[in-house]
Amino acid sequence: MSDAPQRPGVSAGVPSVARMNDYFLGGKDNFAADREAAAKVLALIPDAKVMGEYVQEFRERVVRYLVEQGVRQFIHVGSGLPTKQNVHEVAQSLDPGAHVVYVADDPVALNHARALLATNERTGAIEGDILHPDAMLDDPALGQLIDFDQPVAVLIIGALQYIPDENDPFENVARLCERLAPGSFLCLTHAVFDGRPEIAEQIADVFREALNRPKGGPRNRDQALRFFDGLDLVEPGFIYVRQWRSDAPVSKQEEKRAWVLAGVAQKPPQD
Repeated sequence: MSDAPQRPGVSAGVPSVARMNDYFLGGKDNFAADREAAAKVLALIPDAKVMGEYVQEFRERVVRYLVEQGVRQFIHVGSGLPTKQNVHEVAQSLDPGAHVVYVADDPVALNHARALLATNERTGAIEGDILHPDAMLDDPALGQLIDFDQPVAVLIIGALQYIPDENDPFENVARLCERLAPGSFLCLTHAVFDGRPEIAEQIADVFREALNRPKGGPRNRDQALRFFDGLDLVEPGFIYVRQWRSDAPVSKQEEKRAWVLAGVAQKPPQD
């Protein structure tokens, strides 16, 4: 696998979670530092690659579910590098009028997204992250595609799990939801290691090093569930990602060892 072409603002020697995920999914837009960090994860949890595939499958299912609920606007925060069946591809296959904005803070992911979407007038990509919700939502490019007087679905897939509490991720997610119209949805995945506590801190250390954060994670299920505070969690709740509205059979042993959870919640109507 050859190194990704280096772009301004990209350090080949510093791992990126977006590029690590690209490696897990068999992509080529990653550097040696990303592969080395990913190898450390795989040494601890060899099923990390297949779990990445399960997350991708969940993303497709949840977009279909949201379109069925009448949502026609999507914001994918921390979107990472484009893969197959991206949010806009799924949503617009069901309704060509759906609008989608990708938000990324990784220059490689952002450049790829903009190149992919250059000819799609209902889809865009902006620079931003969940820790700066007002700056993200006030971006003029986002405002051209998203009408905040109408319901919006916000997807945060794998972007929260190693942000330390000291950076106020709960408060920033709540602030983002506060600015959305009633009837909007929050969809997220979050790694937890309730059933595998022996590797929790070791995995967290890998991502702390990759993200250059001395603190952060791992959270357990109850702690991660706080991201949905003030919202109405939809069935089947905050569960193993492979089980969320899926007919895929899951053994008790697999469920016990599951370490990525997924959930969707809706902002209730105003009183």
